[in-house]
Amino acid sequence: MAWNRSRRPQCAEDLYKTKHWLYVAFMCHQVVEKVLKAYWCVCRDDDPPFIHDHKRIAEGCGLYTKMSDEQKEFLTQIKQMNIEARYQEYKDELATSLNSDRAKYILETTKQMHAWILQKFSEKTKH
Repeated sequence: MAWNRSRRPQCAEDLYKTKHWLYVAFMCHQVVEKVLKAYWCVCRDDDPPFIHDHKRIAEGCGLYTKMSDEQKEFLTQIKQMNIEARYQEYKDELATSLNSDRAKYILETTKQMHAWILQKFSEKTKH
């Protein structure tokens, strides 16, 4: 699987500038999910599962045991930001729980997680 290592959570960064906190969080959820699935593809011969559970994906590709407690906690937090198939009431409730500071934390932690996984990706693909 080809993976563009220069990718960053650019969409989430742009949404942050426009104060769309709910969609910042959702895009961060997507960034973490996609980079975990890319890592899965370099570690395993099968396709990653069609799930949105970051912890299960990380466990399946062997990254979870390498994560710090803070990274594991972040996976738990970011899981709830998958708003794609949620009821409007859930989205509304989640949106009220987000503000500039919380969105910034999610964005910055996502960038750190993304960089860390890319580093592991590089280590795995070097021969």
